[in-house]
Amino acid sequence: MSAVGFVGLGKMGAVMAPRFIDAGHSLTVWNRTSEKTASLVARGAAAAASPADVTQASDVVVSILGDDASVTEVYLGERGLLSGDAAGTLFVDMSTVQPHTSKRIAQEAIRKETFFVEAPVSGTVGPAADGKLFGLIGGEEEAVDRAQPFLDILCRRTIHAGPVGHGALMKLVVNLPLGVYWQALAEAVALGEAGGLDRKQILETIADSSAALAVLGLKTPAILGEPGAVAFDVDSMQKDILAMLETGSGLGVPLPAASAALASYSAASAGGLGEEDAVAIVRYHADQMTRKADQ
Repeated sequence: MSAVGFVGLGKMGAVMAPRFIDAGHSLTVWNRTSEKTASLVARGAAAAASPADVTQASDVVVSILGDDASVTEVYLGERGLLSGDAAGTLFVDMSTVQPHTSKRIAQEAIRKETFFVEAPVSGTVGPAADGKLFGLIGGEEEAVDRAQPFLDILCRRTIHAGPVGHGALMKLVVNLPLGVYWQALAEAVALGEAGGLDRKQILETIADSSAALAVLGLKTPAILGEPGAVAFDVDSMQKDILAMLETGSGLGVPLPAASAALASYSAASAGGLGEEDAVAIVRYHADQMTRKADQ
């Protein structure tokens, strides 16, 4: 068994980290708000005072953080994961970030004689708790081979997309159609309602047609405004689409559908729905479009 460190105990990390305890590994954890470590400490984990202390206590460090700025600070900051002697340590970052951020971290990891793998995941809180995420891996073969047993604790499947940067890019590629789909669904609902169709019936009909995303049936209650757990919120989707657009710009690839979707998520966030499930944009924009049609 290995000494595992885990950094970032948000919605995803909070259900992923306990799986290492269940698998028999010792666990050291760190989170910006330390109270989130309490439940893991109660199960035998150690709470570190800084990311640097996680590195010193661990053979393998897994991180999942909110955005590029957080990843950069946690890895490269004054008391960051790579701030001290980390030679030989394996780092696995599962955050959704832009490729250039992963590459920057990897360069410092190489300088410190460590191993670095990026492993953003497709899947939300439920699959994360069950160890059924889909890992999108970027890194050198040796590092990926070392990481695989730990990724297997969290993922039902992994693909090695290529060197560092390719995993991050694949995650943006996977999320782009999803973000655009909810925008398109909002327009479909608005079109139907403007002509007198019932919203619930529209959604049920689409869910049983070739126009359905696999998860639509599960998301219909959230679209209709029923209370429930939030797996991936509006603000997170907005952040991801911004990353897609910046990455696309750097590669010379225009993304007009993603640009249109960004406007929808931004408006929904400004309308107070930032912490609601990302599918809330369907309800928000269908309502907005219907009001305009009635004026």
